[in-house]
Amino acid sequence: MVKVNRPHFSIVRQCRLVGLSRSSYYHRPAVETEENLRYMRLIDEQYMLTPFFGSRQMTRWLNN
Repeated sequence: MVKVNRPHFSIVRQCRLVGLSRSSYYHRPAVETEENLRYMRLIDEQYMLTPFFGSRQMTRWLNN
């Protein structure tokens, strides 16, 4: 969609033409660490068992 080596159109102009912000063009998603993925998996599993847990209860459960 947006090409880097276009001498007639700057990145700003190309982004504007397709309705994309420049920050979205340059954004690189963060790579999740294994530890973070493990915590997300644990939270998902616990949420399925106890969907009524709030953030404080979930934090307490994770820390035990």
